[in-house]
Amino acid sequence: MNVLVIGASRGIGLEFVRQYREAGAAVTATARDDESLARLNALGATAIRLDVAEAASASGLARQIEGADFDVAIVNAGVSGVRGDGLSTPTEADFDRVMHVNVLGPMRVIPQIVEALAPQGKVVALSSRMGSIGSRTAAGSSLYRASKAALNSLLKDASLAHAGRAVCVAFHPGWVRTDMGGPGADIDAATSVAGMRKVIAGLRERDNGGFFDHAGQAIPW
Repeated sequence: MNVLVIGASRGIGLEFVRQYREAGAAVTATARDDESLARLNALGATAIRLDVAEAASASGLARQIEGADFDVAIVNAGVSGVRGDGLSTPTEADFDRVMHVNVLGPMRVIPQIVEALAPQGKVVALSSRMGSIGSRTAAGSSLYRASKAALNSLLKDASLAHAGRAVCVAFHPGWVRTDMGGPGADIDAATSVAGMRKVIAGLRERDNGGFFDHAGQAIPW
């Protein structure tokens, strides 16, 4: 198996690299700094320097993965931004940072990734239940929610544009104990990733355009 992980510096992305390598997969993974790249190399991955928020960096991805024939490509890069109650108004800087990483970043890299997929390869975008409009029952963290709702829209478009060529799905990984999720979260990264890997392995064409949690349960958009 040949796997690509975009955004593997730490947390869920790094755990994907660790588990796929332990399973014997060839893994290409991206990070932004030397320390993270060294960590990926130590796990036996092919490490690529990439910052999805920088146009020049993101535009060079295609050249580095051309002809790779990935079976699975995971777009994990993301930030949480400032989380507030209700409809708190973000600063322009916070808005730009969150939207550039969580939305524009995937918009930049997903078209390049699709060109480097094996036939019927799988594109997985790490989203969040917080981006679901259909299951929302409370307000809060409105900027993060908006960015993940936009990512979900992008993923749905990708599933329609590449139907028959790739299987594109979004995942809610759960509330995970990472730097972003915090120490009080429900599950650890190993449990979340193990669950998602199992679901990913079973994805078929009928699942194209779906939104799932780490246990494979469908989530309303």
